[in-house]
Amino acid sequence: MNIMLSLFLFGLPGGGEWIIIVVIVLVLFGGKKIPELMRGLGQGIREFNNAKSNIKSEINENIREIETQKRKEIESKTESAPENIEK
Repeated sequence: MNIMLSLFLFGLPGGGEWIIIVVIVLVLFGGKKIPELMRGLGQGIREFNNAKSNIKSEINENIREIETQKRKEIESKTESAPENIEK
């Protein structure tokens, strides 16, 4: 348990580490490239969220179809059940 906690705590960058990361990114890419990188990152996140919502809607649609089929099966069984009782 302690090993997992220590890995989690040391695996995430802190405040000072983020400053170093930002400075390195500025040096490597320059101030002019950063907006382009962020724009690309934003588009990637947007596409991911769109794909995620499409998958959710497909799953919900399939669930509704399955529920509708089950209701129809139950209704057909209940409609035929009184006929079997009368005979």
